[in-house]
Amino acid sequence: MKKKKHWYDYLWIVSAIYLILGFFNILFAWLGLICFFVPLCISVIKGNKGYCNKYCGRGQLFELLGKKLSRKKEIPHFLKTNWFRYGFLTFFMIMFLNMLFTTYLVFADIKSLNEAVTLLWSFRLPWHFANKAEFVNPWIVQFAFGFYSVMLTSTVLGLITMILFKPRSWCVYCPMGTMTQGICKLKHKK
Repeated sequence: MKKKKHWYDYLWIVSAIYLILGFFNILFAWLGLICFFVPLCISVIKGNKGYCNKYCGRGQLFELLGKKLSRKKEIPHFLKTNWFRYGFLTFFMIMFLNMLFTTYLVFADIKSLNEAVTLLWSFRLPWHFANKAEFVNPWIVQFAFGFYSVMLTSTVLGLITMILFKPRSWCVYCPMGTMTQGICKLKHKK
């Protein structure tokens, strides 16, 4: 019997469109904040990982692509350990705070706008063609470049683990999933 599809089963389309739109206009990167705030709100309010399990378009995209591209191998145990997951979350948060600091430096007019996307925190990709924001404050654009870098990097990491292992292997060590799980644990301790 075929499972009935719901509106949220198609959120993978939103994830794909997000990545495409950011390629053409970097300001669309701001929409990615939805993927940060909604999971946190669900975990704080409901005390569960409903976002990860039901609404995460990125996880759905990996599941869909993984049907054809994944080797469907078991993910290595160390990626499932708390030290790796919370260590990766810490690293990701440091990179996120660095992005916010760079945005502040542009806001304070200490540093000029850097029209590049940094992939895997190391490889600078010239992305100036996507800056269509001539009349927008440079700090708004800088945040968009930084945030798109974070989103693109996490997508590439997810694609790599999807190909090497099971389709949703990224979900095992996803920083947002780790954060929401931590919130849920704290909420249920009370």
